[in-house]
Amino acid sequence: MSRISGFGNSKSYQIDMCHGALLPQIIRFVIPLVISGILQLLFHAADLIVIGRFASHRALAAVGATGSLTMLLVNIFIGLSIGTNVLVARYIGEQSRKDISRTVHTAIMTSLCGGSFLAVTGIILAKPVLKLMGTPEDILDMSVLYMWIYFGGMPMIMLYNFGSAVLRALGDTVRPFYFLLAGGIINVALNLFFVLVFHWDVAGVALATVISQAVAAMLVFRVLHRMRGPCRVRWHGMRIEWKNFKEMMWIGVPAGFQSSCFSLSNTLIQSSINSFGSITIAAMTACSSLEGFAFVSMNAIGQAVVSFVGQNYGGKKFERVKESVKICMILGYICSFTIAVVLLLCGRDLIMIFNTEPEVIAVGIRRFYIMLPLLFVCAVMEVFTGALRGLGRSVPPTVITIFFVCVMRVVWIYTVFRWRPTLEVLLLSYPVTWIFNAIGCGWLFKSIFAKITAKEGNA
Repeated sequence: MSRISGFGNSKSYQIDMCHGALLPQIIRFVIPLVISGILQLLFHAADLIVIGRFASHRALAAVGATGSLTMLLVNIFIGLSIGTNVLVARYIGEQSRKDISRTVHTAIMTSLCGGSFLAVTGIILAKPVLKLMGTPEDILDMSVLYMWIYFGGMPMIMLYNFGSAVLRALGDTVRPFYFLLAGGIINVALNLFFVLVFHWDVAGVALATVISQAVAAMLVFRVLHRMRGPCRVRWHGMRIEWKNFKEMMWIGVPAGFQSSCFSLSNTLIQSSINSFGSITIAAMTACSSLEGFAFVSMNAIGQAVVSFVGQNYGGKKFERVKESVKICMILGYICSFTIAVVLLLCGRDLIMIFNTEPEVIAVGIRRFYIMLPLLFVCAVMEVFTGALRGLGRSVPPTVITIFFVCVMRVVWIYTVFRWRPTLEVLLLSYPVTWIFNAIGCGWLFKSIFAKITAKEGNA
């Protein structure tokens, strides 16, 4: 059996990924993740709506201008949480209780130490880097304030991500959803209270986000602390085991670096977007929030691939590995196509939820027509990249991403965009690099998986 005994009443939340029909298991795994991602977007959208409707487009732009920089700084540690997911899933497949426990405790300590490091780094770098990005002077101070408060809560944000990664490796995506829901409700309530009552605008939204994330993080930690079995977090076990940490680093750092490459290229694009002024920044912020519904759905499917491939690879069930990838790819196509159609048909009305200024709406519609027709390519990227991580191969897709995303977008900005400096040309850099990256990761997965199965067949 792939499921290790001794989890007590936590078993009802777990999925035995190595046995049974895959489609219902994957759907059961993905749905809470998709809903969680959508809730996160809705709660973030609530931040933007409250600012956009009760403050000004400058306040909305101030929050939007921080997004790519924030993700650039946090993605390395988010990558380590992916390493946690892969290792715990694999050790469950291998029935290695000792390694499960060591990995879980190492992950929790890494989240707290890494979160503290990010808090200091983010606060120090916020103003100089935002200036370097060309953030307009009329929103710079508000953007800096948002980042200071947001990064002050980074230890709790990291704790939630790492703790949730452990639960996902067990197939438990339901309780992280419950905790996110509780934190999100608190977030919305505090948004309204801080902005409408105290008139704190950007500061109120940032503080509400930090408090809600802290609530979700403590709920996840409580589950891990009270759980029976090798995933239980014990106070006396709270240390970093360097063997497990190095394994986590081997998988997680490339994954985080890959995400940071996306963020770095997005930061450069954001710098170019900033040159068009606060109206365009506000439109991009609103559109990014709406497109996020597709990205969180595909990300949830990518996380499912990581866990299902990881456990079945650990249990040497290679046919289930291949079938998991196939099912997730189909689900990714369905999600991306559905959301793209909805946004193309209803885009104007949806952008108006964030801001009713005609100029903002017009710019947003232009973005949709460029980005959405090829949105399904992102599903291909997510599934193949997640499958490679589940196999423990995190470095090769990182190399591909560095070249086809980061390098190509930088080259695009300094060649094609410089030759024709329009918003449409700038936004085209997204779908063009998606296509090349998807082709590269797809070829890589098929090649590596063929070698693995051939080696196991000859063993």
